Amino acid sequence: MYDAETPAQTPRAFATFERMESKVRSYSRSFPAVFERAEGAWQFDKDGRGYIDFLTGCSVLNYGHNHPAMKQALLDYIEHNGVTHSLDMHSRAKAEFLEALEAKILKPRGMTYLAQFTGPTGANAVEAALKLSRKVTGRTNVIAFTNGFHGVTLGALAATGNRHHRSGAHTPLNGVTRMPYDGYFGEGVDTAAQLDKMLSDPSGGVDAPAAIIVEAVQGEGGLNVASAEWLQKVEKIARKHGALFIIDDIQAGCGRTGSFFSFEGMGLNPDIVTMAKSLSGMGLPMALVLVKPEFDQWKPGEHNGTFRGNCHAFVTAKAAIDTFWSDDAFEADVRRQGERLRKGLQEIALKHRGVVKGVKGRGMMRGLDVGSAEISDPVVDEAFRRGLIIETSGAHDQILKVLAPLNISDADLDAGLEILADSMAEVVGRRALGSAA
Repeated sequence: MYDAETPAQTPRAFATFERMESKVRSYSRSFPAVFERAEGAWQFDKDGRGYIDFLTGCSVLNYGHNHPAMKQALLDYIEHNGVTHSLDMHSRAKAEFLEALEAKILKPRGMTYLAQFTGPTGANAVEAALKLSRKVTGRTNVIAFTNGFHGVTLGALAATGNRHHRSGAHTPLNGVTRMPYDGYFGEGVDTAAQLDKMLSDPSGGVDAPAAIIVEAVQGEGGLNVASAEWLQKVEKIARKHGALFIIDDIQAGCGRTGSFFSFEGMGLNPDIVTMAKSLSGMGLPMALVLVKPEFDQWKPGEHNGTFRGNCHAFVTAKAAIDTFWSDDAFEADVRRQGERLRKGLQEIALKHRGVVKGVKGRGMMRGLDVGSAEISDPVVDEAFRRGLIIETSGAHDQILKVLAPLNISDADLDAGLEILADSMAEVVGRRALGSAA
């Protein structure tokens, strides 16, 4: 773990990246190391120093790094010269994934969806979902919400609220009306009722929507959690006004909130669900649009992508479903760990009542609200110095967000929380000394 005497990696190690890579890179600025290998909840740099990973590829690696079941399935597939790339042609790898998805995910939950494979990223899935909604309804407007994050390609970016990302477009971002998310104006303000009022008013100024797109838990937006009641109202509003109801489950799905889908147990029946990130289970690019059969109105090839047939991702995705979702044991353990995480974060919050505003999130998608980047950024830096990788989120980077592997051991979770607590205490102590001076 952390050794205060371990020297930082020399600038020479980063010379290639500085010389060859675009300035657009971001995570490497927060975590200045050259990583060489990873296993479970740990990453190791080129000098062999270990870091507990509370980022996991921004929820791409829900099952940790290089899980042996997925790794072996992929090695066996490659060893037998399995098809690597197939566009959208039929392959055994795709068939086996679809069968596992149907039998172990959709049918047990009473869901009937068709699977559309898009390009490899979540933004590709969102683009497809928005295009399909507009095609089905003949409308152009989409309702999205404050602090929502749906990707940074132009269509998805129009639905994304973050000003920093939106400013990178340098072109008008049209076709989306922004409405307040649950709790945006504080308790007691029913933002779903506001949405319905504006859509129902012929002079409300909001065009009839093709779709309403929403995250049950906003990851990049600051771990804001929508209540089941609010989401139910939003779905009813979509039905009332002839819009498709889309849930973006790209970051919150695949078990991150305690169940495979973030909206399970809420009485919801979305028309479209977008997925990506941890769907492949091992970090291989893969995105998916789940769409109700009656809305699958595409013409062949009308939406496509060269890398929509990543057979290696199909192999590891099937292995992930077989390993973790064949029964209820894993889901139960994720909920147990989510409660351990909540308690651990709550202890830190109580120790720093004047600084920490509260614990946010749900399941294994939680974090500390420290008010601003003035606190969160130095905590991230100090945590990394001590051997922990953790990021921020929220409109002001005010959330220290924990996205540890869902199957992290109790010992590693406790060790990571201890580093976070120590880092928090260090930064708060420095600020107190600075104020006293």
